[in-house]
Amino acid sequence: MTVDLRIDTADGTAEAFVSRRAAADHDLPGVLMFPDIFGLRPQIRAMADRIADWGYVVLVPNVFYRSGTADELEPTTDLRKPGERDGYLETAVPRMNSLTSELSRLDTAAYLDALTALPGVAGGVGVIGYCMGARLAMRAGGDHPDRIQTVGGFHGGGLVTEEPDSPHRSLATTRAAVLLRHADDDPSMPPEGMDAITSLARESGVALDQAVYPGAPHGYSMADTSMYDEASAERHFEDLREHLSRRLSR
Repeated sequence: MTVDLRIDTADGTAEAFVSRRAAADHDLPGVLMFPDIFGLRPQIRAMADRIADWGYVVLVPNVFYRSGTADELEPTTDLRKPGERDGYLETAVPRMNSLTSELSRLDTAAYLDALTALPGVAGGVGVIGYCMGARLAMRAGGDHPDRIQTVGGFHGGGLVTEEPDSPHRSLATTRAAVLLRHADDDPSMPPEGMDAITSLARESGVALDQAVYPGAPHGYSMADTSMYDEASAERHFEDLREHLSRRLSR
């Protein structure tokens, strides 16, 4: 797998994809994109390229660099086939759980520095995330209110917990406009969690756009897994494009 950038962090080197519009004749806003639990792979590259074509420079890091390189961690089976996705999760979930909020927060600062240092990046910064990446995106918005203008999270799970580092608590400090698009009937994102997000966003004066895609399964945006739902995936691209266009300054 070809990566475009290596980012020095406190704990090592994280590889990253970088996507940008071909032959842009002016600076563009930056978007930090956190992948789902399956990490860097062709599907994530394709999604980053599509977003970049709207007029952004998109950086996607290997958030699991402590566990291995992008090549070492890339799924080797077809996750669209029955049982293959669940089989991969047996090794991926412990890896995800080992990425604590303390570690990820240190990494996010390095990723933001790398993104804004890229040639041709200027203007606002947005952060988006998928599945577990939605948690990282929400925390980023709260941790870096002076740097991040927009946050987007799609089929995120575990956004609301009882722990002090619950991702939704970042709404208390963010200044970003937040877009959340949840899967339907998702046990990892129940209605009471959405209510908690709405309540804290209202108390904190956060511009929140939160909705559920009816019938959409968890992981709906990922065309290389068995959870893909084309209608919901395309709707998420439409909503994200409009959100970035309105909320991210150039």
